[in-house]
Amino acid sequence: MAVHKALLMCLGLPLFLFSAAHGQSHAPPGCSPDLNPLYYNLCDRSEAWGIVLEAVAGAGIITAFVLTIILVASLPFVQDTKKRSLLGTQVFFLLGTLGLFCLVFACVVKPDFSTCASRRFLFGVLFAICFSCLVAHVFALNFLVRKNHGPRGWVTFTVALLLSLVEVIINTEWLIITLVRGGGGEAGPPGNGSAGGASASPCAIANMDFVMALIYVMLLLLCAFTGAWPALCGRFKRWRKHGVFVLLTTATSIAIWVAWIVMYTYGNRQHHSPSWDDPTLAIALAANAWVFVLFYVIPEVSQVTKASPEQSYQGDLYPTRGVGYEAILKEQKGQSMFVENKAFSMDEPASGKRPVSPYSGYNGQLLTSVYQPTEMTLMHKAPSEGAYDVILPRATANSQVMGSANSTLRAEDIYAAQSLQEATLPKEGKNSQAQSPQNNTRW
Repeated sequence: MAVHKALLMCLGLPLFLFSAAHGQSHAPPGCSPDLNPLYYNLCDRSEAWGIVLEAVAGAGIITAFVLTIILVASLPFVQDTKKRSLLGTQVFFLLGTLGLFCLVFACVVKPDFSTCASRRFLFGVLFAICFSCLVAHVFALNFLVRKNHGPRGWVTFTVALLLSLVEVIINTEWLIITLVRGGGGEAGPPGNGSAGGASASPCAIANMDFVMALIYVMLLLLCAFTGAWPALCGRFKRWRKHGVFVLLTTATSIAIWVAWIVMYTYGNRQHHSPSWDDPTLAIALAANAWVFVLFYVIPEVSQVTKASPEQSYQGDLYPTRGVGYEAILKEQKGQSMFVENKAFSMDEPASGKRPVSPYSGYNGQLLTSVYQPTEMTLMHKAPSEGAYDVILPRATANSQVMGSANSTLRAEDIYAAQSLQEATLPKEGKNSQAQSPQNNTRW
């Protein structure tokens, strides 16, 4: 009998060890046997919610990253300085949205100390960043829609940063108090029960306590929602559409928050399904993050490079002129055609006997093809060449074609100078004749 028992033990021990090893190496369909059981939800095809949320979050990460690059790269092309001052806050909002998509993976994997701590801390902080940016944007919009002049960009960004830092302080204190209260570091089993003194694990925090720690985040969401309504009633209508974006985003976020809070604190417990706590948080994160992208980020990015109505009006009022060689040739051609036409009209004989001054057609342009005698040339001409009226007709008050005041004064000055020259010439001749006898007697 002793020999038989020894043989049975020797044969049964390998079978027992093989069965135990086979049970430990069993992995759900779609997962590798060497994979850590903590990450089974990422590849388990029997429970597809993890794979679906993983794909949704991955697409959201790529979209948020691309939108961040587009928003930063569009900074040199932003023509409106008021929109440029809001770019810092909007980039901060995109970083918070990117963090929400990344936090989905922490809710998909199975809970342990690190994943539960990241959920409890980052859930409120990342939502606080997004809602703080919306509150700061609404704060600036209420000034822009009434005065068309808002606070500076660093003021808006500082408001968003300070509001989000409040939630960082709240979550830090709450997490430290919760962990220290148990006095131990062993991880307790996750559940819906209250976090008692026997456990200090962040996974052992009750669902109701987790929701109560997000009261400040709910307050920020409510402030952004209520502050967006006055932005729709301002005098400057071009800023109203930005208020519509914020209002639509916050209204949808309120609906999502009401749904997941009811499901997380009441629905799962009523249906005895505590295993749905993690999917509830993951779905809330992914849904709200995509609401931020679709209802706020994409519309704002599409509007950021559009010029203001004032700049569009100035562009229409002062169009840009070409400075190329072709434009210069066209201007010179137009001037030469104008000069030729003026020269032809000046060569025509005057109607009747009314003299026309050659300065009457002067309009400030350079007349290169028309000969115009200078004043010194007219003064040095001899009077035998003809009367003054023939050389340079004098402008009279009855003439219909009057030149400029400078042109008329020039003609009169020339006539007075020439008359003075004609009067002095005979006197000089008489003096020379009177002195000639004396000179003859002397010499």
